[in-house]
Amino acid sequence: MQAITNRQGQGWATVCGRADLVANSGVVSLVDGVQVALFYLPDGEQLFAVENRDPLSGANVIGRGIVGSVAGDLVVAAPLYKQHFRLQDGTCLEYPEQTLQVWPVRFNRDVVEVYL
Repeated sequence: MQAITNRQGQGWATVCGRADLVANSGVVSLVDGVQVALFYLPDGEQLFAVENRDPLSGANVIGRGIVGSVAGDLVVAAPLYKQHFRLQDGTCLEYPEQTLQVWPVRFNRDVVEVYL
């Protein structure tokens, strides 16, 4: 995947192609110096963009987490300490004071765009 830099202000940034995504898993893109983890769930064409940095460990590993469901919420389990973050809003189920930043994300034909 390519790094996206030198954008002027906020707006939609093309981060990758649809073919770069891995179903039911995460991939990471660097956008303006920020690592964004993208999760694609093909059931219902759901797409999520969350911060790749794990707030507990400080490591950039969220994109390597396991996608699942806890109490009806779609989550990603952080690889190191296994805490669960809701993909919808970045809230940690076990430690509510920990959150991941989330961004609007969309498909624009065959490309993925994140709003930063």
